[in-house]
Amino acid sequence: MAVHKLDNYLRTYRKRSGFSQDELAYLLGTRDGAKVSRYERGGRQPSLDTALAYEAVFGIPPRELFAGRFAKARRSVRRRAAFLRRRLSAKPETPSILQRLQSIAAVLRRTITQ
Repeated sequence: MAVHKLDNYLRTYRKRSGFSQDELAYLLGTRDGAKVSRYERGGRQPSLDTALAYEAVFGIPPRELFAGRFAKARRSVRRRAAFLRRRLSAKPETPSILQRLQSIAAVLRRTITQ
């Protein structure tokens, strides 16, 4: 049975840490807690710098903080990799094509085990 993951666990980790939204906003370098609220509700996606700042605050990597979004991205990458593998497999085997097929195989392995 597949486990449904929330898009993000920002509120969970903020509550565990005891920070208010305003306090966390200050640590993230934003003006007030309204932006933190939008991140938590999924109304706004944080920039890469903000996602990394979340990791610095909580010690949790972005792929865990944003587990649902990561799962969606992984499924999309896997689907596109399978399609690209089919396209490349139809071409004549050259060293370049074989190298790319090996890379795609690695992507497909990683997207199963993550």
